[in-house]
Amino acid sequence: MSEQRREHTVRPAEAGDAAGIARVHVLSLQQAYVGIVPGDYLDALDVEKRAEEWRRDLSPGHRVRAWVAVADDDVLGFVSTGPSLDEDADPGTLQVYATYLDPEVWGSGAARELLRTALEGIGPRTPVTLWVFAENERARHFYRRHGFQPDGVERTEDVGGTELLQLRYRRR
Repeated sequence: MSEQRREHTVRPAEAGDAAGIARVHVLSLQQAYVGIVPGDYLDALDVEKRAEEWRRDLSPGHRVRAWVAVADDDVLGFVSTGPSLDEDADPGTLQVYATYLDPEVWGSGAARELLRTALEGIGPRTPVTLWVFAENERARHFYRRHGFQPDGVERTEDVGGTELLQLRYRRR
């Protein structure tokens, strides 16, 4: 059975998922951002360091909420959300912090299911935002298909010594 066709389930992430989330996070960053983010930065990404960050983020009392797509106890992808980190956010605004899949399951529908699950309990009037690199057309298309549109706010982020333009998207 091919990786893309593996049956998966989506469930809330647990602290024990940190290593799997970190592996997917690094693999996906290294594939999705080729030609956007400097190669030296991508090559230096450390799965264990990311796992430590995810263990902290998934600890009780932390404000990050995450869901994972899993198959046979393997994390295939994740989405994380929480309160908006933007200075201009209205109270109650939520933010999608990250949506990443193992590159071997891109196009499988797992990202769609993860995002829908994360947004499921959020009322239609609750503002939800996210940030995406302007050059990441694949992600921009994905979010547009799920009801997000650019809201006109932009920022630059230094990633590996390169200033990259990010666009804020808002769920309409």
